[in-house]
Amino acid sequence: MNHANRPVYLRLRDEICAAILDGLYPEGAMLPSVRAYAAQQGANPLTVAKAYQQFQDEGLVNVQRGIGMFVAPGAVTALRAREREAFIREEWPEIATRMQRLGITLRDVTENT
Repeated sequence: MNHANRPVYLRLRDEICAAILDGLYPEGAMLPSVRAYAAQQGANPLTVAKAYQQFQDEGLVNVQRGIGMFVAPGAVTALRAREREAFIREEWPEIATRMQRLGITLRDVTENT
């Protein structure tokens, strides 16, 4: 999958998702404000707001008006399940095909990691 061709808000959403899964923003933690995250990423605040809105629509974050956005309870489990399914459906077939083409086995991969 070529991530460079994805819309910016989806790439930002993927980065936030990875940060949540990596524990940078654990459940209950406050996410950076839209403006702060936009400045950090060099993105338009409206683009960041669109990425955040998807998390809100999916129930993965809770908004406390005037305070901020917080990672919802259960968000890590839900995100991990969604990302695993997407990986198996979208990314793995391309990886498996390339491995087959190059003669790489799962054993080769697991022995070298």
